[in-house]
Amino acid sequence: MNKNIKNIAVVFIGLIVLNIINQSFYTRFDLTADKRYTLSETTKNIVSKVERNLLISVYLEGDFPSEFKRLQVETRQYLEELATENSNIKINFESPDNQREDLIKRGMLPSQLTVEEEGKLSEAIIFPWAEISYGNKSTIVSLLPNAIVASQDEQLQKAIENLEYSFSNAINSITLEKQKSVAILTGNGELKDIYLYSFLSEVAKKYHLAKFTLDSVATNPTQTLEDLTSIDLAIIAKPTQKFSAKEKFTLDQFIANGGKTLWMLDNVQADQDSLFNSGKMLAYPRDLNLTDLLFSYGIRINTTLIKDLYSAQIPLATGKVGNQTQFKNLEWFFHPLVGGNPNHAITKNVSPVRLLFANQIDTLKNNIKKTPLLVSSLLTQKIGTPNFIELQSIADEVIENDYKSGNQLFAVLLEGNFNSAYKNRVKPFKTPLLKEKATNNKMIVISDGDIGKNQILKEQPFDLNRDKWTNQQFGNKDFLLNSVDYLLDDVGLIQLRNKTLQIRTLDKQKAFKERNFWQFLNVVLPLLILFAFGFVFNYMRKRKYS
Repeated sequence: MNKNIKNIAVVFIGLIVLNIINQSFYTRFDLTADKRYTLSETTKNIVSKVERNLLISVYLEGDFPSEFKRLQVETRQYLEELATENSNIKINFESPDNQREDLIKRGMLPSQLTVEEEGKLSEAIIFPWAEISYGNKSTIVSLLPNAIVASQDEQLQKAIENLEYSFSNAINSITLEKQKSVAILTGNGELKDIYLYSFLSEVAKKYHLAKFTLDSVATNPTQTLEDLTSIDLAIIAKPTQKFSAKEKFTLDQFIANGGKTLWMLDNVQADQDSLFNSGKMLAYPRDLNLTDLLFSYGIRINTTLIKDLYSAQIPLATGKVGNQTQFKNLEWFFHPLVGGNPNHAITKNVSPVRLLFANQIDTLKNNIKKTPLLVSSLLTQKIGTPNFIELQSIADEVIENDYKSGNQLFAVLLEGNFNSAYKNRVKPFKTPLLKEKATNNKMIVISDGDIGKNQILKEQPFDLNRDKWTNQQFGNKDFLLNSVDYLLDDVGLIQLRNKTLQIRTLDKQKAFKERNFWQFLNVVLPLLILFAFGFVFNYMRKRKYS
């Protein structure tokens, strides 16, 4: 009896010790080929900075399509990895059913999905959102990409690929104690605030945003340069007035001192409003006095306009029915729809970007690395300026032999050591901040000033990613926001967007056609085998003992 008690006590103590070890040590082995459940070093560094409770609420609970159960499972597994990395991270999955209006007010719009089940199509509404709260700050995370995809399976794959970047980016943003600063340069006829609202309102959610005028360069250039160098990123959005020598030197030294720049430039004057009002316009070169500055960095924006057969649409009146004017959306080849570089984090999974009267960029050989970001289709035509553009040309018959200019570059990323354009030249003014080279700097140049210009509807700014007339969707805002993030990214966060996973999904049509076979194989056949085994076993037993 004593021996039995002793054995029971040993087993009991052993179980307690094993339980303590199990609670103290947590290890998961990622055996997937693409290391889907392994956190990157970038994410680990970001999560390690969470010093107090951070709550992640995910609204992927309830009754929704079976394929999006996969997104729910993948999201839960990923967040469990984050919580394991840092115990301050708490996870909560909530059903959106009883709080839909509140979620919509907080910017979490529902998604309508077309679901195919048992060969039938149906509609479903889900809220693919998460909300992160940290102290008195909060931010939302979209779990579905905005990119145009061929199928719902592809959308699901991109959503799962994007999980690590989306959450790491949001956590990094909400835990930063000091925001980086972004300046919108003014003083040279740049776009008004209302036309940049859709883009800049998103920038302001992550960075300290302010205006900066170059007008003061004329009276106090040294102080202006000193103030500008305290800014991390300068955005130059469609200037229309010539830069003076002092203003240009100020920008040059801002770059030489490590400042990042996002250029949105039009080297051709082409006014869309005058085209619609009068039916034609004169497009002519615009001199911004920036050619030598950009040339020193290794690029040149030409004064030719590009027509592309792959283009966006514009609405045109085509006649009247009674007193009602009839409109039709027609492709306007001066508004190219350009694709992004699929191998770069800025443009991966970004929808085609709409440009308006864009110019061609040439790259020059120097020691700066140049990465193309936005490129036209092969079917392009160059239009020299000055030149008249008539709206009625939209009805002209397309002659494909006229569109053989090939791919045209519209946006380029430059990285490396930037030499000052004023090296070995007379300086417009003296400054103690004078530098002749910037080390490991970055800039993005876009040859379309209207890429960030949103439309106005009822005196309110319209979404940059949509056209108010045709309701077409574009990737303009996503591209620009990714560009800002990349230029200001010091931790390598944006590289997480390059993560690629292979999600293996069922062939729905094949599964539906063969459903009876697989139901028989998985449900009926095991029962038959079990019945046969029981029958044979019982028969053999009776024969042996009878």
